[in-house]
Amino acid sequence: VPLERLEGRIVLVGTSAPGLLDLRPTPMGASYPGVEIHANLIAGILDQTVVQKPPFAIGADVLAVGLLGAILGIALAFLGPLGSTLAFVVVFGAAAASNLLAFTQVQLLLPIATLLVTLALLYIVNMAYGFFFEARGKRQMTGLFGQYVPPELVAEMAEDPANYSMEGESRELTVLFSDVRGFTTISEGLDPKSLSQLMNAFLSPLSEVIYGNRGTIDKYMGDAIMAFWGAPIADEQHARRGIEVAFAMQRKIESLNAEFSSRGWPNIQLGIGLNSGRVSVGNMGSKIRLAYTVMGDAVNLASRLEGITKEYGAKIVIGDQTRELVPDLVCRELDRVRVKGKDVAVTIFEPIGFESDITESKRELLRQFHEALELYRSQQWREAEQAFTTLQAADTSSPVLYALYLERIAHLRSESPGPNWDGAFTFKTK
Repeated sequence: VPLERLEGRIVLVGTSAPGLLDLRPTPMGASYPGVEIHANLIAGILDQTVVQKPPFAIGADVLAVGLLGAILGIALAFLGPLGSTLAFVVVFGAAAASNLLAFTQVQLLLPIATLLVTLALLYIVNMAYGFFFEARGKRQMTGLFGQYVPPELVAEMAEDPANYSMEGESRELTVLFSDVRGFTTISEGLDPKSLSQLMNAFLSPLSEVIYGNRGTIDKYMGDAIMAFWGAPIADEQHARRGIEVAFAMQRKIESLNAEFSSRGWPNIQLGIGLNSGRVSVGNMGSKIRLAYTVMGDAVNLASRLEGITKEYGAKIVIGDQTRELVPDLVCRELDRVRVKGKDVAVTIFEPIGFESDITESKRELLRQFHEALELYRSQQWREAEQAFTTLQAADTSSPVLYALYLERIAHLRSESPGPNWDGAFTFKTK
């Protein structure tokens, strides 16, 4: 090598052949020539870029672990899965970037492994705890409400289990009672096995209808079903859902009767009562057995309405509060009644269908009926009798209802209710 090329330079002579045993492990590689280690040190001295571990490295490590660990731990406690992941990425990335900048810009070798491992453990533990806590919450929610509400509602409730409990509370909701008419006679004509099959054959599809419309099944009472809407998940459309289910249950019964006839079973007729109002809902019962149920005056009225459907020949009877909550529902005002256990008269309705489904001829019959009802309540017996007789001849779909009012008119003509009569009929039985 020409001497002029060596002038003013530091020259290191060494080997890199493996057989000469001067290969050393370094952070840059497992087999690094020893002479190149010396070259790097000399270059760092000349360029003043020697990376060194400062005396405060341990203190900085402890401070970083405590500070960033606390920040991430607090953030994870209040954030959901996505937020927690973003927070972890930000803090983890900031820690790694800060360490890299200290290494490349100011040549400080600061410890990083403990900090990154701590942050990773915090994230993993938090996510694992959240997973098991959520799984436990879903299991608890399923255990509490799985027998009352459909699985999709249980899953919805499990997203925020803290907002749902079985403790008693006051809510406005809609209650439905359904019952098979003449079931005692039907059951007497079937052997136990056939009766059990019949029960399952109509209770299962009717329950599916309720479940399919976000309903809560309270209980089965023999052939009867009690259900409600508006709890445990609040539902502003509780009255509409109840009405839609009542219509759907009647359609389901019609399709089931065709199947029952082919199996030699008797056809069944379903009476449904619906009412809306403020009730108490929650876990109620005794030390021996509790049930998630509803109680209150609105519940009692719904039960009474189901019981009097047969008196008017109506498949569905609803209370006035339910009628008010579904403004596009076309109804026939059946009567003003005092059901057993109530002194105040209530107006009851038979839902006919929604506005878009009612024909003009049906609207005209409803108009004529309501006019006849007003004549009846104003004690214009002759005009009322004539109006109901005309309706009886024109409309064969409600023979029981027209016959009921003609019978009442005949009775009230002979026994006048007096000038203070409010037009309400009092039921002595349930």
